[in-house]
Amino acid sequence: MTQAHLTLADEFEPLLQMLALGGHEIKLERARQVYANRDLNLSEIEAIGFDMDYTLALYRQDALDALSVEKTLERLVQVKRYPPSILAIEPDPDFAIRGLVIDKEHGNILKIDSGRRVLKAFHGFKELGHLDRYDYTRESIRIAPARYHLIDTLFALPEAFLYAALIDHFEERQGGLPVSYLQLFDDIRFCIDLAHRDDSLKNAITADIDAYIHRDDRLAPTLHKFRSAGKKLFLMTNSGWAYTDRVMSHLLDGLMPEYASWRQYFDLIITAASKPTFFTGRHPFLTIDERGTVIGQATDRLERGAIYQGGNQSAFEALTGWASDRTLYIGDHIYGDILKSKKTSSWLTCMIIQEMVDELLHADTVREQLSRVRDLEGELHRLNEQLVYENHMLHRLQQVLNDRARGAQDHAPLGPNVLQELQIARQRLINNTDQMKRRRKQIVRHLVDLDREIESNFNPYWGLIFKTGNEHSVFASQVNLYADLYTSTVSNFLAYSPMQYFRAPRAFMPHEF
Repeated sequence: MTQAHLTLADEFEPLLQMLALGGHEIKLERARQVYANRDLNLSEIEAIGFDMDYTLALYRQDALDALSVEKTLERLVQVKRYPPSILAIEPDPDFAIRGLVIDKEHGNILKIDSGRRVLKAFHGFKELGHLDRYDYTRESIRIAPARYHLIDTLFALPEAFLYAALIDHFEERQGGLPVSYLQLFDDIRFCIDLAHRDDSLKNAITADIDAYIHRDDRLAPTLHKFRSAGKKLFLMTNSGWAYTDRVMSHLLDGLMPEYASWRQYFDLIITAASKPTFFTGRHPFLTIDERGTVIGQATDRLERGAIYQGGNQSAFEALTGWASDRTLYIGDHIYGDILKSKKTSSWLTCMIIQEMVDELLHADTVREQLSRVRDLEGELHRLNEQLVYENHMLHRLQQVLNDRARGAQDHAPLGPNVLQELQIARQRLINNTDQMKRRRKQIVRHLVDLDREIESNFNPYWGLIFKTGNEHSVFASQVNLYADLYTSTVSNFLAYSPMQYFRAPRAFMPHEF
């Protein structure tokens, strides 16, 4: 048997095994599942839209971060006149995660929970202790652009890293920051944006596209499966036409003989969409040619095969006739793709969270610790309830004894034996509550240690993306609130029927458990 035949047999062996199982349930690995925050029936969806960057095109994050750091540092030196010493800063791909908040006033980077409370903070690469975070504990954080900036996309991770790295570089090594914390942030943002605007980032990516963008062989069959089920597909990206064409060609061209070009997978192609303004603005749909030159404006309808630039959601629905509540949009940007489309229309949403894969794989390594956490939290809950009860009994018993000590006239006298029994019962309650309080302190210490041990298996600085201690992170709360579905990659839909009914877990309030 040839090597080709061996490879083919190996490829189809899992399929043959699944067929042999007959009616048994097929269990997908967690990293490849699609998760539902709300029920969503794909059979009712007529049109499915896709963002490109970090949605259809999944970047190799370490390589892209290193490139962004390099280009930004160069511009900080060339344009903003920062000292050349900063060019020696090496990227640290582990430092930043989505959901961090930059405090531009104090130069701190924060991780906050769903209640906007700060549970972790760094100044440069130095973690701030509880006392250093005192000002943040007085009230919950309100993410206002004047002071706070939310890191809500993977593209923005280098911003957080460079902010910490430059503060560390100047304050720890150079004796002081040459500008204010606010100015430092503005300079970093300006130079990152400049690297995007002058196309230096895009040119570097397209010159060695395999080094920066992963080609998922399951993407083309996934899109084909949707199309075969009668779904209308559209691409809507903020990237310009030239970059879009290069990236999409890399992702889709030559994968399926039914499609001569990547463009044939989509009923509509919209570039330079200017999201989130697309969902609230009134920019017209401009028709462009394959060189990116504007050749007209769409007024009656949006046609298959044409390339569009700009546009707005209201005109989109009018020119396509596609029902708003039967449109699903898939993107990676919690604000630009998910929140704004959800708030301004009836579009349903699916968020791509690329980093879920690593987080779920790491979660498998700490199953024992997570089980121990659940056990300890259950014991802590029972202890707290028992303490409330016994403290109440102790309070009532103490009232009776105090009344007898004062010789209260409205109470019948108690014999010495009864009084002695009450005093013994009081002491027993005191001993019990003291013992339970000691156990409660032990449990809390164990939980703190376990949380640290668990989080050390994830990001070494911030821990889990979706959790902050026992609470959802602010990022997780936004995903839960605005994304109807979420998953790690578009191609995960390949394992599901295009008529799949995604059911969300039944939601419970605390009193219902």
